[in-house]
Amino acid sequence: MPANKSGPVPRKKKGRRGRLVAITVVLLLVAGIGFGAFWGVSTVRASFPQTTGSLKLPGLTNPVDVTRDAHGIPQIYADTDEDLFRAQGYVQAQDRFWEMDVRRHMTAGRLSEMFGKSQVKTDSFLRTLGWHEVAQKEYDTKLSAGTKKYLQSYSAGVNAYLKDHEGSAVSLEYAALDFENDYKPEKWTPVDSVAWLKAMAWDLRGNMQEEIDRSLMTSRFTPAQITQLYPAYPYKRNKPIVEGGSVDPASKRFTPGGSANAAPAGPGGVTAGLQSQLSSLSKTMNEVPALLGPNGNGIGSNSWVVSGAHTTTGKPLLANDPHLAPQMPSLWYQMGLHCRTRSPKCNYDASGFTFSGMPGVVIGHNQDISWGMTNLGADVTDLYLEKVNADGYFYDNKQQPFITRKETIKVAGGESREITVRSTRNGPIVSDRDGELANVGKDAPVGNAAPDRGDGYAVSLRWTALDPGKSMDAVFEMNRAKDWNSFRKAAAHFEVPSQNLIYADTKGNIGYQAPGRIPVRGKGEGQFDGTYPAPGWNPKYQWTGSIPQKALPYEYNPKRGYIVTANQAVTDEKYPYLLTKDWGYGSRSQRINDLIESKIKDGGKVSTDDMQAFQKDNSSEIARLLTPYLTKIDIKDKYVRDAQQLLEGWDFTQEPDSAAAAYFNAVWRNTLKLAFGNKMPKEVRPDGQCLTVRPADETGPADENDKYIRECGERAGDTAQPDGGDRWYEVVRGILDDPDNAWWKTEDRPNRPGDKNRDQLLAHAMKDARYELTSKLGKNIDNWSWGRLHQMFLTNQTLGTDGPGMLQGLFNRGPWNLGGGEAAVDATGWNAAGGYQVTWVPSMRMVVNLADLDKSRWINLTGASGHAYDAHYYDQTDKWAKGDLLPWAYSEKAVKNAGKDTLTLSP
Repeated sequence: MPANKSGPVPRKKKGRRGRLVAITVVLLLVAGIGFGAFWGVSTVRASFPQTTGSLKLPGLTNPVDVTRDAHGIPQIYADTDEDLFRAQGYVQAQDRFWEMDVRRHMTAGRLSEMFGKSQVKTDSFLRTLGWHEVAQKEYDTKLSAGTKKYLQSYSAGVNAYLKDHEGSAVSLEYAALDFENDYKPEKWTPVDSVAWLKAMAWDLRGNMQEEIDRSLMTSRFTPAQITQLYPAYPYKRNKPIVEGGSVDPASKRFTPGGSANAAPAGPGGVTAGLQSQLSSLSKTMNEVPALLGPNGNGIGSNSWVVSGAHTTTGKPLLANDPHLAPQMPSLWYQMGLHCRTRSPKCNYDASGFTFSGMPGVVIGHNQDISWGMTNLGADVTDLYLEKVNADGYFYDNKQQPFITRKETIKVAGGESREITVRSTRNGPIVSDRDGELANVGKDAPVGNAAPDRGDGYAVSLRWTALDPGKSMDAVFEMNRAKDWNSFRKAAAHFEVPSQNLIYADTKGNIGYQAPGRIPVRGKGEGQFDGTYPAPGWNPKYQWTGSIPQKALPYEYNPKRGYIVTANQAVTDEKYPYLLTKDWGYGSRSQRINDLIESKIKDGGKVSTDDMQAFQKDNSSEIARLLTPYLTKIDIKDKYVRDAQQLLEGWDFTQEPDSAAAAYFNAVWRNTLKLAFGNKMPKEVRPDGQCLTVRPADETGPADENDKYIRECGERAGDTAQPDGGDRWYEVVRGILDDPDNAWWKTEDRPNRPGDKNRDQLLAHAMKDARYELTSKLGKNIDNWSWGRLHQMFLTNQTLGTDGPGMLQGLFNRGPWNLGGGEAAVDATGWNAAGGYQVTWVPSMRMVVNLADLDKSRWINLTGASGHAYDAHYYDQTDKWAKGDLLPWAYSEKAVKNAGKDTLTLSP
């Protein structure tokens, strides 16, 4: 659909969306640039890639052909592996080098070198985590010789492009900044590519935010109330990925379809009082660029595979759509990597989606197999409280010396800054990076065995991604895998981030593998399970190792004939190892299960069109649950009653033109605000939401003697609570049939009695929603639509966020009015605490046809190009918004027929 300019344009957020590589560039702009006069057509077009004719690429052994289709998607043909990846580096630099350059400065904690002092705090935190340092260790000590060779070839291709291009010839952003410090991109290195996996791992790190939020909530809620807000996974209603299965106690080997005997690790937690301290850590973490999107419940994806027994093609169909933040350009880059002839010196024939700056294909298929990914959500991080003094930290009743290193942060236009990074055996001390964290642990109830608090405890971070691994090896191994066994071997090296991997092959097999380095925790008091910070001084709370690879769950050709992964629980409750306590709650996954089951019952078959239609399913589970209660409430006010009638007969779908969807989602948002949001501590409420409340330390019923304070929310809108995701579906489901539950009650105020029960609160929410939508969409409900409320903006993640308005207009696009919603299969997510603007999207969609790979389909959120005003900057977005998919040519004949431009790269 075309960008709709008539809908409401929300005010610019101060939140995480505006900080996905939030860069203050104003100080670095040359004063007085007259954009209209300064930038002619030649400047804008200077960086557009050459796509026809021939170019010299030093280091090639034979010519390489790059064929692009009508959407600019490149397919590369070479005779050796080294030539293939050298050309991949060159082509990605042609289309996306600005994105690559910013990304590598972010992963190395060097944004200040490009953007000045505004990024020093972010760089300090990133240097403390040490992503680039770990990536260097991986490259030096872990990766295979073949992987290193490919990374070197890729880097050489990027550098060959940079040698012949500079300034606006690389990207328009360089012309826009006109760097005062004479900044010029340095050479690309293999470690720059490896470090990108650390950024992925950070954004997919699991439950770290939940660990913080639970602790912050102790200022307002009892432990029992917090447990209610984090209910158990509904195993009886929403199927896990792997149904059944057992781990042999002796061999530690997982066997699908059996029954595990051991009980899972029990609940626990050792801290509950870190309100202000953990809030500071949360703010610091939110300043870290999150290229995938705001961390939290929204992080997810859909993937599923259906065996040939249930498809119209007779072979498997595989679908995948990862959910990430909408941005310009899309994080994904489509391409094909083809050896003209498969041989020992040329091993690849893969096509799919990858990241600019990283060789290989991340998600896609080769000539034999296809694979997809969703976030497993394994708990791979823990916060540790550390008793420290000037000389070291305490562990097992002994003082240990810090592990320290010095880091120098170069600052464009300013003096360099030096920081000291301190680490314990648990990891880097993240509290050193924020003055407000000096007293972390001041109120933490850690038991009688805790050491003297002194001035408080520091906080360190234990995280699997800070240990060198082999994930980059896994990328290449998957690209050349031929069957289930070679795929599983590759998966064993995909250590960080931990992903659900689905599989299908041209012989008709389907499978699932849970890979990853997932910690096994010690048995401290309260059964340490990663839900709260732990005492770092106590050996009982240390990690004791990792779950053995052979014990990780998998399925191969299950009897039901399909596999669904959408961030739900991986296994049932009998699995003997703790993967996490914070799964997604299975709303999307169960809907996909139901859609497949409805299609294949009585011998029905699933087609490629069906798979595509499933991806656009926008049914709302919470609407199906809550609407019957809403329509039964006796509303006296005709103005509100008119809106209530929109819900009568509604089928719970969230089409962009639906007035009912707009009203229901407004009611849902206001229900959550009244029942939960207004009762939350300020640290998790949205920034700018100010309430008059009793101080946090006051307990018991309110009376006329109570004093109230004005307290404003502090959390970015796209990460605030309650976010409205499927965890909140379960919270509300648990109290819907208890009309007098305490959560339905709101406080009495002078001249304003509170709600006393469920129906009063729901009536209150319906009234508030009616007036809210009147202000946003107008009085006439006939003009309401979900799409006008629920809009997607594509934002350039540097100049499009904090640059001058004119620059933002040059690089940003939108809005688009979208259907779908939070926790729907068509997961155009929004945060109910922050507003209706789209914060999550299916960042790409693909359906792979294993019977005929040339009949597969794909779409990207934006386009192949990262150059504003290039024809392929966002030429796929309108089709993406409609749910369309593009033909996906794979065979050499199909690629040739679809080709529009061919560039030959010569030695």
